[in-house]
Amino acid sequence: MTLLNIAATHVGTEALGPGVRSVVWVQGCPFHCSGCIAPDWIPDRPARRAEPAALAEELLADPRVTGLTLSGGEPMQQAAGLAELVRQARAIRDVSVVCFTGHRLEGLRARPPAPGVQDLLAQVDVLIDGRYVAALDDGRGLRGSSNQRVHHLTGRPATRDYDFEGRSRTAEIAVDGPGALLIGVPPPGLLDVFDTAVDSVLAGSWPRSGLRGAGTSSHVPRKEDPS
Repeated sequence: MTLLNIAATHVGTEALGPGVRSVVWVQGCPFHCSGCIAPDWIPDRPARRAEPAALAEELLADPRVTGLTLSGGEPMQQAAGLAELVRQARAIRDVSVVCFTGHRLEGLRARPPAPGVQDLLAQVDVLIDGRYVAALDDGRGLRGSSNQRVHHLTGRPATRDYDFEGRSRTAEIAVDGPGALLIGVPPPGLLDVFDTAVDSVLAGSWPRSGLRGAGTSSHVPRKEDPS
């Protein structure tokens, strides 16, 4: 049985693609992009182990959810498990799938970095590829930086009609007790505001580990420089 190594999940967001979506952030990434929003998700270390069928049921427990967004970390490092997750989810509901990757599409097709890459690509509706470059972050769309490309791999209307490149960015903050999760590709200045809030919490009694941020392909406790 293939188990996924999951950094975090969130059910029901409108900040990472069309409609109401559930998001999976995987643990582990071979890239160390300067300015990454989620440095804690770069190390390839054990996090939450999840079986794809059970995770699919969890992600689609909200009947409003019409899509999945796969991020991280680096999804292609766990392509086989994510491909099975998508299959299990689509057995429940016909969801759209958006996937972020630091790899280029051409490289994924010519030299897959892990088992299951072709299988996953065959199920992804929209792939956003390329490493994050902080100097090219133009504050627009779901791309973290303008060098990243949006590939419409299918003609699914829900993703075809969504402006991945030019739309104004939005983000959501999910609060669960002392935990705070920043979801989305942050608009300009938002991370500084979020860090200020973290500093305020650190001055109080809540534990630092409860504060997390999530973006194009990552999600971490804030206060470190994002990477």
